[in-house]
Amino acid sequence: MEVKTVSLLDINVTTGEATKAAFAQSYGDENILFLQCDVTSENQLKDCFSKTLEKFQKLDIVCNNAGISDRENWENCLSVNLVSVIKGTYLGIQHMSKETGGKGGVIVNIASMSGVTPYYLGPVYAASKYGVVGFTTSLSLTCLEKHGVRLQVLCPGFVDTQLLANLKLLKAPEQKEKADRLLARFGVLTTSQVAEGFLQLVTDQTRNGALLKLFGNGRLEYEPLPAACLPEHPKST
Repeated sequence: MEVKTVSLLDINVTTGEATKAAFAQSYGDENILFLQCDVTSENQLKDCFSKTLEKFQKLDIVCNNAGISDRENWENCLSVNLVSVIKGTYLGIQHMSKETGGKGGVIVNIASMSGVTPYYLGPVYAASKYGVVGFTTSLSLTCLEKHGVRLQVLCPGFVDTQLLANLKLLKAPEQKEKADRLLARFGVLTTSQVAEGFLQLVTDQTRNGALLKLFGNGRLEYEPLPAACLPEHPKST
């Protein structure tokens, strides 16, 4: 699968413009679009999808990747990490569905290892990621057959991003010790390693509803869905 155009959404204009410039060097400025977007706003999300389609005329891949860890405002954490992923998924299906004239496609939702194992340093963060896993895998059971859209979920461990930098700033001795133990146990991924996992989920057209775990050493491992959860005649596995 060759990707020719990319639309980037970010609330941070500086980061978004810098990423667009980096992509443009490799793929050409005319093939990259950056749109500022607060993913908690349904209207902004809808507008960004519309502007993307207006410029590029088609949509094949959606990646819902926004994520924060907010211990003080936990409702905001759920809004960004879970609710916006649900909205982004439904908008992607709406525009790619073969039922409405689309050509199908693939949606990859970024969860976390905290979505498949308890995370005592961030219970609400873990709840949001468990939600992403449950939503994506559940919807995948009917989405491919009905709309021609594959749904996948990627669960990386700790990644070298601002979220990790914030974790390292913990000052309470007990929390800092727990964080250090977790980092030593799971290791730290680069964003390039996460991108490799994402590309595997996009390009492997034999899989739908896949849950791919990504460990700190770069190891990839698929988590099989329980047989009892699968439809009688699944479109693909």
